[in-house]
Amino acid sequence: MLNSIFKILLICFCVVSTAQNKPVAKDSIKISQRYGLRVGIDAYRISRSFYDKNYKGLEFVADYRLTKKFYIAGELGNEQKTVNDDQLNYTAKGTYFKVGFDFNAYENWLDMENLIYIGMRAGVGSFSQTLNHYTIYQAGSNFGQNTIISGEKWNGLSANWLEVVTGLKAKVFNNVFVGFSARLNYMMTNKTPDGFANLYIPGFNKTYEGSKFGAGFNYSISYFIPIYKKNKTVAKHD
Repeated sequence: MLNSIFKILLICFCVVSTAQNKPVAKDSIKISQRYGLRVGIDAYRISRSFYDKNYKGLEFVADYRLTKKFYIAGELGNEQKTVNDDQLNYTAKGTYFKVGFDFNAYENWLDMENLIYIGMRAGVGSFSQTLNHYTIYQAGSNFGQNTIISGEKWNGLSANWLEVVTGLKAKVFNNVFVGFSARLNYMMTNKTPDGFANLYIPGFNKTYEGSKFGAGFNYSISYFIPIYKKNKTVAKHD
């Protein structure tokens, strides 16, 4: 009995394999898929620069379609952020660059070009930290605390990290895309100044004491520049 079932399954497998390898039927159609470069900006960082007096930032985003599913992708940006905590006020300022890939998990219909993707980035940042002022508690003082104006600055700081990225991009007009991405970051190296920690790193965002993990996101508006086309054959439906 088992031997008979095995023979039937083997015959079915051979039939299916033969059918898959047959020439494309005459009732199929060819769809041209575009390959090229998509460039844009992070709208969140630009808008925040207008309403948040403690922040200035600009990020350029880009991706290039290599295959049907894979894209080379990256970001280049600059940030300046002043953090005013209860006992500490400091400013982080610098530039960063990220490069990696995106895999489009969305199966577009015909000539659609939307993306629902997952990817990775390797990020590197170069920045400075300025300790503007800090408050310390002094025993025996009439007020119990004292604010010290510092102004001490550390240049030449750097950090390297990895990001896992997930997001989407949707075409809203001809060649114009809007998108959103969320990122989970993992710090690889972090050059810190003596006596001070890098509490905020441009491109990586806020750091947490005792943890190498961080998070980030962006909202992008981009424009697609087509370079060449490839034909995709699909079955024609009545």
